[in-house]
Amino acid sequence: MPSYVITGASRGIGWGFVKHLSEDPSNTVIGLVRNALPTIECVKSELPDRKNIHIIQADLTDTPALKKAASDTATITGGTLDYLIGNAAYLATYDQFDSPGNLLANSSPEEFTKQFHSFMDTNVLAQIFLYEAFLPLLLKGKTKKILSISSAMGDPDFNREWEHDHAIFYSTSKAALNMVNVKFGAQYKKDGVLFISMCPGIVDTGYADNITPEQGAKLQEVIGKFQAYSPAFKGAYEPVESVKMMLGVLDKLSIENGDQGKYLSHLGAKRWLP
Repeated sequence: MPSYVITGASRGIGWGFVKHLSEDPSNTVIGLVRNALPTIECVKSELPDRKNIHIIQADLTDTPALKKAASDTATITGGTLDYLIGNAAYLATYDQFDSPGNLLANSSPEEFTKQFHSFMDTNVLAQIFLYEAFLPLLLKGKTKKILSISSAMGDPDFNREWEHDHAIFYSTSKAALNMVNVKFGAQYKKDGVLFISMCPGIVDTGYADNITPEQGAKLQEVIGKFQAYSPAFKGAYEPVESVKMMLGVLDKLSIENGDQGKYLSHLGAKRWLP
């Protein structure tokens, strides 16, 4: 009876994990969200017969709330955990469609600094505290796998070769997260806890629905580079489609096979698009 904790479970990829994993009634699926009531109502309306879903309120940047969430999870699972899926992240249009120089020219130093900390505090530091809260449960689990949702934008080679000048903070935070998993993996290898960073591919989460025409032009430029990188690229996946591919890759990875701390894509390699 595997147990899963998924952060950022209210929408997008996180909700995709909840929907897919809860299809198996033997799975215990625990979603961490910033605001529990809307997600609980969503479960009632969209997945009314799935009694294996539990929604817990915990902001990723609230360390005491994470510890309470771990305690609540222990009550649900009997003190163990098999999978921790770190999906929640800070993603803002502030840097997604602009270069570093333009950001510096068009932002105050205070706003630039504020945004930097928002990305790093949520996408890196909060992940460390998430691990601290839930590792005691994972150490008692059977599977002991931690999956962090990363991004191809965290790959220095991919950014260098294709001259991606946008998303400096998001990219930097994901690169840092990848290193966090390497370090934790080195420490907990002897305990059998597998840490994996994985890019989900390009997923339709509704993020680009309300962007400006200028941002849309930059997005089309980026998509053009994606298509040059992979002529087979046809567009974004639906969340559950990406989730199935990621879980298929994760199931095959193990410490015994030398996979500790790896940074991969939903395709199972450092190949970011098909």
